[in-house]
Amino acid sequence: MEYIDNLPSMDLMRSEKMMRVQLIIPVESAHRAVTYLGQVGLIQFRDLNDDKSPFQRTFVNQVKRCAEMSRKLRFIKDQIHNAGLVPSPSPASQPDIELEELEIQLAEHEHGLIEMNANSEKLQQTYNELLEFKMVSQKAGDILLSSGSHVAAQETELDENVHISPEYADTSSLLEQEMQPGPSNQSGVGFVSGIICKSKVLRFERMLFRTTRGNMLFNQAPADNKVPDPASNEMVEKTVFVVFFSGEQVRIKILKICEAFGANCYPIPEDTTKRRQITREVSSHLSELESTLEAGLRHRDKALISIGFHLAKWMNMVRRENAIYDTLNMLNFDVTKKCLVGEGWCPIFAKTKIQEALQRATFDSNSQVGVIFHVMDSVESPPTYFQTNQFTNAYQEIVDAYGVAKYQETNPAVYTIVTFPFLFAVMFGDWGHGICLLLGALFLIAREKKLGSQKLGSFMEMLFGGRYVLLLMSLFSVYCGLIYNEFFSVPFHIFGSSAYQCRDSTCSDSRSVGLLKYRDTYPFGVDPSWRGSRSELPFLNSLKMKMSILFGVAQMNLGIILNYFNARYFDNSLDIKYQFVPQIIFLNSLFGYLSVLIIMKWCTGSQADLYHVMIYMFLSPFEDLGENQLFRGQGVLQVILLLLALIAVPWMLFPKPFILKRLHTERFEGRMYGILGTSDNYDDEEPDPVRQPHHEEFNFSEVFVHQMIHSIEFVLGAVSNTASYLRLWALSLAHSELSTVFYEKVLLLAWGYDNLIIRLVGLAVFAFATAFILLMMETLSAFLHALRLHWVEFQNKFYSGDGYKFRPFSFAALNDDED
Repeated sequence: MEYIDNLPSMDLMRSEKMMRVQLIIPVESAHRAVTYLGQVGLIQFRDLNDDKSPFQRTFVNQVKRCAEMSRKLRFIKDQIHNAGLVPSPSPASQPDIELEELEIQLAEHEHGLIEMNANSEKLQQTYNELLEFKMVSQKAGDILLSSGSHVAAQETELDENVHISPEYADTSSLLEQEMQPGPSNQSGVGFVSGIICKSKVLRFERMLFRTTRGNMLFNQAPADNKVPDPASNEMVEKTVFVVFFSGEQVRIKILKICEAFGANCYPIPEDTTKRRQITREVSSHLSELESTLEAGLRHRDKALISIGFHLAKWMNMVRRENAIYDTLNMLNFDVTKKCLVGEGWCPIFAKTKIQEALQRATFDSNSQVGVIFHVMDSVESPPTYFQTNQFTNAYQEIVDAYGVAKYQETNPAVYTIVTFPFLFAVMFGDWGHGICLLLGALFLIAREKKLGSQKLGSFMEMLFGGRYVLLLMSLFSVYCGLIYNEFFSVPFHIFGSSAYQCRDSTCSDSRSVGLLKYRDTYPFGVDPSWRGSRSELPFLNSLKMKMSILFGVAQMNLGIILNYFNARYFDNSLDIKYQFVPQIIFLNSLFGYLSVLIIMKWCTGSQADLYHVMIYMFLSPFEDLGENQLFRGQGVLQVILLLLALIAVPWMLFPKPFILKRLHTERFEGRMYGILGTSDNYDDEEPDPVRQPHHEEFNFSEVFVHQMIHSIEFVLGAVSNTASYLRLWALSLAHSELSTVFYEKVLLLAWGYDNLIIRLVGLAVFAFATAFILLMMETLSAFLHALRLHWVEFQNKFYSGDGYKFRPFSFAALNDDED
């Protein structure tokens, strides 16, 4: 109970009363005052420097410093993320740090990290080069050895048959010259060895072949290990190659091609002893570099971990400082340049908190002059502010998505809390599906703290934000499902036995005469015997269609009544007399009368045709109703209601514009000095700061056209909106039929086979269809249709939604935006 008593008062019916305030803050206490106001989070500052660019404002240098520190913190955060480390939470006893000291520390940390990264990159590049050199030395040595053994095997044959010829030097091929005895450089044959990405080998070989016109010998061997790519730091497969050629010009061309393809060339000696010595030296250097790199990484990780302890606090501090200086840039200097002048909006209930915060700022900054808090008069419409909690916030967001309420306008969210999940459940009524949604909602609520601290995906974040909407939708779905008596489309005898029995054994057949009532009516919901009977669809269609009309007329009447309370609150007698009264008469003369007929038909069990009654009420109002008459005097009542509906249309259209014109003329001529209150003005018992209306020139033609559009829209909308509520019937029927199809044509059909595999497949298909079609697609469909009924059919009766949100300067809001 103590927790409930400490909760702030919440008035969702109308937005909080606001006041326009002016703050005159001495320069020495300005920073601290804005800081304390950010902690309170209940004042929205106006920008008094709209005409200045961001670079012409007073505290632009401080904003630049904060932006630079934010960049450094992002750099450090990226380094921690790239290193695979997790930033540790800052200890509770961490000492505070000044902004200037933090700026120096960040500069030192950034410089140290950049230097460590540069050294690490150089060492890593050297390590990669030595690793490639080692692989090239080994693979190229193997290629040269195999070439040498090949030469030894054919040397005798060449000496005997070819080398003795004096014309051999001019006609021998490159391969034959290579296989001649003696050093390769004596015959002009050389080779280039290196390493290249495996994906480029074919193109590389083709380019070498075309450039040298075939006068080369290309040998390749896959590298033993993957090598990191310097551009992307990804491990890639590479191939060692050795190209034999003849001539200096060819060598230059080959080197240029290697450079173009990103191949790294390494000089390999032909002598086997030298190659082995180089390989040993390279292996020794590699082991030294590995230990050096590991030591460097350990040192960098240690530095990043130490920074990570303070990272969250530093980022929060810089974010706050940036917001403080952005707010200070909205303030103006006074004439003496010793005080800053600011203006803004705040709720009336927050006046005491703000004044206490300003007094604290004056005391803590040792200022000789206190902050002046002054309430101003204003002609502007104040911002709209509703205090919400975790439960009501989602419903308020549903309303705000259509439009933010005008200041002190009736808030539809109060009624949306109940009507939105209920209309959803009318379309989604199945207590089996409702239990599935309920389990999901309870899971989200049970793990509220854990999920609220995590970064969720867009869909999951939306689902988590609407967890309490989902909770009520599921509860109402269970309730409506019990009324419809549907559990995954299967009826149950929950509240007793059926009131009906079959006349014969074929009562479910279309040729049967149907069911007979033999006992009292089923106590709650639809009798389970209707399921499967030939009268099922006609009965349920009639029930749900009439029920949809009743709900629609009731909700539209609620919207018109709320319009009355709006007009009464703003003391606008014209809207009551010439908008509320004719609208309530017109709607209820037609569709209110239809709703009464539906209820009377249900209560009396009459067989009257309501379609005939409503159609001939317009076509032949004086015709005798005959067997369609439900009560005595119905024909006379219909004529009276029809006349009232016809009178209501000009009643809405003509009087208000002419009365406004007359009142404006009298005020202009000086015979009337009062201010006329209309729905666009705030002539209520508010303090002066928010009650001053706009003085604009009266344009009769514009007012008349606006009223005519409004009247025509209401008259046509009364018909179309009532018909729009029939979507409740259509979607409820579609959901029920889909459930029946999946149950009978999938689950029962598969269960009819005496085969375990077929049964399991049928069960899997039924579960998939239930989860993805009925629980996801149908939920989304019913949600959107319920949303449309509230935005269009309900809210257009009273809700203008042309206000703007109260966005106070708050550190808590900064943290939420960052999350």
